[in-house]
Amino acid sequence: MSGRRTDIAFPFRVDPRGRTARAAYDAHVRDLVEQLLFTTPGERVMRPDFGCGLLDLVFAPGSPELASALELSALASIQRWLGELIEVEELDVAGADGVVRVRLRYAVRATGSRRDEVFEGSGPV
Repeated sequence: MSGRRTDIAFPFRVDPRGRTARAAYDAHVRDLVEQLLFTTPGERVMRPDFGCGLLDLVFAPGSPELASALELSALASIQRWLGELIEVEELDVAGADGVVRVRLRYAVRATGSRRDEVFEGSGPV
């Protein structure tokens, strides 16, 4: 797989030419990680066990035990759903003031590129 491969952009949108917007492969993989982290299990009809459900706990009282449980849950979901695409090097989940922040360092298996990304999600407003 070359670094020039493109995929559908997330969120789905139309580009200025009126075509489906595209994303480079590494950006597409990042989009997949974001979808996985912030999708609640049961939200997808054909894949009811897809997701981490991190946003369900955005207002839960914080504790070291909860943070550890969230990290393990996120890591298990990433390995299950995206393990063929990425290799996780470091994962940190933190929540404060209604925001869940995930710092993820990973390598994209197909391209060999290393990424250090921060994903943020908040509960309903």
